[in-house]
Amino acid sequence: MAAEKRTIGLGMDYSPSSKAAARWAVDNLVKAGDRIILIHVLPKGADASHKELWKSTGSPLVPMLEFMEMNVQVGYGINPDKEELEILQAESKSKKVEILAKVYWGDAREKLCEAVDDLKVDTFVLGCRGLGPLKRALLGSVSNYVVNNATCPVTVVRSPTRPNA
Repeated sequence: MAAEKRTIGLGMDYSPSSKAAARWAVDNLVKAGDRIILIHVLPKGADASHKELWKSTGSPLVPMLEFMEMNVQVGYGINPDKEELEILQAESKSKKVEILAKVYWGDAREKLCEAVDDLKVDTFVLGCRGLGPLKRALLGSVSNYVVNNATCPVTVVRSPTRPNA
């Protein structure tokens, strides 16, 4: 019996912890035939020409090759790490997985959980900034919120260069 195609959500902001999460997912979770959706959440105030059209539903799903084009990234107001996208693109070819990108605008905690439901994600992976107790209490922890509110299994990956919290 063939394995069922899975959809893996990956929270991306191109911070060291989100890049570590992407590498962990590719090395430990992704299998041939899977679909990875890179989920970006920009703050409400972020300027993007497509924001008004898709502010409640997020952008359409954008194939990785198209997303790697500079004009597409600029159009959505994203400044990704080119090297990280090239690594993901190479892995998609070697592991035969489909990679798509989607952009939301708003509170990252809420939008990531909405994305899990909207995209019917089977599992979700995101990085952890490693905030100390005080900063976590003041700013809130995106990863903690997603772990407690997402409707699928969530894996939180700590950055290997994470300072002691």
